[in-house]
Amino acid sequence: MDTNRLSKAITDILNNQVKKEAEAAQIYLSYATWADSEGYAGVANLLFRHSGEERDHMMKVIDYIQERGGRAKVTALSAPPKDPKNLQECFEKIFQHEVDNTNAIYEIVSLSHDEKDWATWNFGQWFVKEQIEEETLVMDLLDKLKIAGGAKATSESLLYLDSKIGQQDDDADLARDASVESPQ
Repeated sequence: MDTNRLSKAITDILNNQVKKEAEAAQIYLSYATWADSEGYAGVANLLFRHSGEERDHMMKVIDYIQERGGRAKVTALSAPPKDPKNLQECFEKIFQHEVDNTNAIYEIVSLSHDEKDWATWNFGQWFVKEQIEEETLVMDLLDKLKIAGGAKATSESLLYLDSKIGQQDDDADLARDASVESPQ
């Protein structure tokens, strides 16, 4: 008996997301090693943790495909992009990567809606929220770097920023959680 509850199109787009999440883990890992070699231990710490988080996302998608009777596929990964020139470029590249991943998640949610695959649509909502957090987190990093002086930040500012980034939580404050008593 065939127990697969996923269409071929849904299976294909989810398997593509498996690859995207694995590549995201590699990108974060690559940038973490770059940051560490540049002396940004705090930034490296954050990026190493995010590499693991992206692998967790990959596992969620693999598990979902398998749980719904489909067959997850593990494929070859693209090489991570070249090292950034500075912290500004690092954060900008990470932000662009997260925006691209958000668009891929939207494609999954859109296709599942079109196919009336409500289980996959519901599964995708967790990733929609996660991408809001991911983009917000990187925008906050970019804002902090801008306040520190951006690409022209002094060594002292970068040292302070790096220490603060290393101590910050991995989750960003979201508008959906704000209230009058706790706006951020």
